[in-house]
Amino acid sequence: MIYLITGGARSGKSTFAESLYNDKLDVVYIATSRVYDDEMKERVMLHRSSRPEEWRTFEGNYNLLDAIGEEGNYLLDCITVMSSNIMFDLTKDVEYIDYELQKKIEETILSEIRSLVDVIKENEDNLIMVTNEVGSSIVPDNHISRVFRDIQGRVNQQVAAMANHVYMVCCGIPVRIK
Repeated sequence: MIYLITGGARSGKSTFAESLYNDKLDVVYIATSRVYDDEMKERVMLHRSSRPEEWRTFEGNYNLLDAIGEEGNYLLDCITVMSSNIMFDLTKDVEYIDYELQKKIEETILSEIRSLVDVIKENEDNLIMVTNEVGSSIVPDNHISRVFRDIQGRVNQQVAAMANHVYMVCCGIPVRIK
């Protein structure tokens, strides 16, 4: 079964996603964040401490298929962070991201996710993916932020189409929308 959990920042998405595996120990947590500073180090530490120690962690944004093992349950947290990491990997110090480069970024993200989803379905395993809803706020005031919002919005639409179930979390309350 494939689940997508979406919502705003600090809405309770990750907590809800993890709760769906409360009774499972054969879980692989696919962590997409990168530790660049003390704040991120602390955030990662807090996230790790909230999960059962039996859960295996795979860290990365690429080659997500390397996370597949003997376990039957996978949690990708989060697509938004993965998307920003891939976007910045592919753009580096570019000040203007044209539509061709946007398309390349989007396809790189979706290719990683599609590959993972395909194997999960083939193995009849479970996958929960977490992403941020980025379209419910003001229009960003700069090009890079608008491009990111547009790419993430399109990625979310594609991933929602891949999912059997989609939940929106608001104020810690999950609402099934698909």
